[in-house]
Amino acid sequence: MVLAVKRSPGVPTSSLLLGLVSLVGASSLQASPAAAQSSLLKLASTRPAASSASVGGSTSVPYGWLDFCHRRPKECKVPALPAASVKLTAQNMSILKRINQKANRSIKPVSNYDHWGTTMDHWDYPVDGKGDCKIYALYKRKLLQEAGFPRQALLMTVVRDLHNEGHTILTVKTDKGDLVLDNLVDEIRPWNATGYYFLKRQSQQNPNIWVSLNQRGGSAKRLSPSS
Repeated sequence: MVLAVKRSPGVPTSSLLLGLVSLVGASSLQASPAAAQSSLLKLASTRPAASSASVGGSTSVPYGWLDFCHRRPKECKVPALPAASVKLTAQNMSILKRINQKANRSIKPVSNYDHWGTTMDHWDYPVDGKGDCKIYALYKRKLLQEAGFPRQALLMTVVRDLHNEGHTILTVKTDKGDLVLDNLVDEIRPWNATGYYFLKRQSQQNPNIWVSLNQRGGSAKRLSPSS
């Protein structure tokens, strides 16, 4: 429906706009409360639409993953599976947020060297409640699998952060695009709203095969203080 507005002499433009907004809001609520809420959410959202990062060919496997597999072979001796993604329902989004925040708040951040006494990457679960970015990402992957999310949609991902330093996050493949679970941010963000430079990640079919990305994930979204 298109509304034509004719300005009457002596009536401020702001009054006309206010009336128009009220009319549209009333029409939406009259049609369907759920539809009106959906429209308002879309108008209020300033988050970039999620998309899927373009994947290149096979690339080198991070040493940390190989070492993790050597120490925990059952975690890696898994069959290849068809690619799968998560249906981004309100319930699944709620689970993603809960698990991201749970891991971020339950693990004490500590550097790889201070934790393990080595400069070589050590990937593991938070066996002692401490760890760096790899430990956070692996733990989230584990918790999401236990919650019923498909392994093929939970991909360990290596990036360069906003300071151009190496960083590891968890990419979740959804029917709405690639989302990122990050120990530096509690908010679930589209990959293209991080500002990170994406280097490589696990193949969807086989977690022991890694594929190249080599692309910038948009610009970092400015977060509100409450995020």
